[in-house]
This record gives sequence, structure tokens and C-alpha cells, in this order.
Amino acid sequence: MAAPSMKERQACWGARDEYWKCLDENTEDASQCKNLRSSFESSCPQQWIKYFDKRRDYLKFKEKFEAGEIQPPKTTSKS
Repeated sequence: MAAPSMKERQACWGARDEYWKCLDENTEDASQCKNLRSSFESSCPQQWIKYFDKRRDYLKFKEKFEAGEIQPPKTTSKS
């Protein structure tokens, strides 16, 4: 598989950014972003979509963790 051209990469990143913005604006109802998800999927290679989905999950987790909304699990030592 050949690497995407610069125009294809820019189209992919633009579609990803629009989709992520929609998700941020519609946190309660992600179904409103279906069309943007389809555009994202048709603009990007499948491997990139998988990577970007995982990256978004990680960034959202990190954001909540740094804001103190998520605490690490408390471990107890059993002797």
C-alpha cells in the first residue's frame, strides 16, 4: 500500500478534526456525529482510524486524570 499523498493526509486530518470537534460539542449524544464519522472513515486509511480512535480515548482519559476526575486505584498489600 502506497503512503497517502499530502492532499490525502490533509483531508484525513481535517475529517478527523471535524469529527472530534463534533464529539466534544455533543458529549451526551455522539449519534449526531454519524455523518462526520463516515467522512472520517472514508478519508483515512483503516490503520490510521484505529490509531486516532485509540489516541482520542487516551487524550480524554489523560485530560480527566490531570483534572483530578479520575483517581488511580488504591492497592492494598496483603501479607
